[in-house]
Amino acid sequence: MYQNKLVAIVIPSYNEAKNIASVISGIPTFVDHIVVVDDASKDNTAEVVRNLSNDNKRLVLLQNSKNLGCGGALATGYKWAIENNIDIAVRMDGDGQMDANDIERLVVPIAMGEVDYTKANRLFSGEAYEKIPKVRFYGNAILSLLTKIASGYWHIADSQSGFSAIGKQALQTVNWDKMYKRYGNPNDVLILLNIFNFRVRDVITQPIYNVGEKSTMRVRKVVFTISWLLIKRFFYRLREKYIIRDFHPLVFFYFFGFLLQLLSIPLFIRYIYYWIEYDHIPKVNFLAWMFAVIMGVQFILFAMWFDMDSNKHLR
Repeated sequence: MYQNKLVAIVIPSYNEAKNIASVISGIPTFVDHIVVVDDASKDNTAEVVRNLSNDNKRLVLLQNSKNLGCGGALATGYKWAIENNIDIAVRMDGDGQMDANDIERLVVPIAMGEVDYTKANRLFSGEAYEKIPKVRFYGNAILSLLTKIASGYWHIADSQSGFSAIGKQALQTVNWDKMYKRYGNPNDVLILLNIFNFRVRDVITQPIYNVGEKSTMRVRKVVFTISWLLIKRFFYRLREKYIIRDFHPLVFFYFFGFLLQLLSIPLFIRYIYYWIEYDHIPKVNFLAWMFAVIMGVQFILFAMWFDMDSNKHLR
């Protein structure tokens, strides 16, 4: 236990037979339960964990009958934590890229009642640019910016980091069946937390790579997939948080901003057509297009400012 709080580590694992033993061995002694969720691995991950459980009574093995993705495996572990009345659940991957020494730093703010959710931030480290593969670094930076807008947590960065801890109230409030199950899951969790106004904090950690991990993620493909997810979930958050649960005028600013940007498209096409076909620019058309673009951008920026101000207490 940590400050009289039951702590469990949830480790979603898929084909991690090579690294899982070293990950488990590094878990600090204050952790009450180590929950490994085998997501229908094709190797002997489950067998390795089962053998280790003979000498480690903290170890719990859960097995998904079919592969549900990292988010699906996480949901399985979180549901176990809820059923067993866990106070703080820490999500940690089984590939060895997360330093177990940082677990306590993630747990402390929640145990102290300061926040409801903490997550690792590798980008603030002075070694991030040197250690993280460049494609991943820039992809992460782009998705972090988009996640700020989509989630409402403007103070959070490194949104791709899955190394996190969640408190009991948040754990029991979010419907984990509605969480996105594949890559992009850490981004989606932030959006779901924001809907219920849970407090979130970044904890600076060191990036760890080249420890024998084998990633199946294709960064270029994932960036587009997660970007589309964030667009959809952005509108989901606006509806759930600012219309259904409570009303905020920022929805009008976003609505008119996006509407004007859409109206600017046919105006721009007409403007280009007249320019090419007749070598003439209709002044009214040009002014209407400029008005739509400028006013649309202003409406969207004001909406973002309202959203940032509305969520500043969630730091």
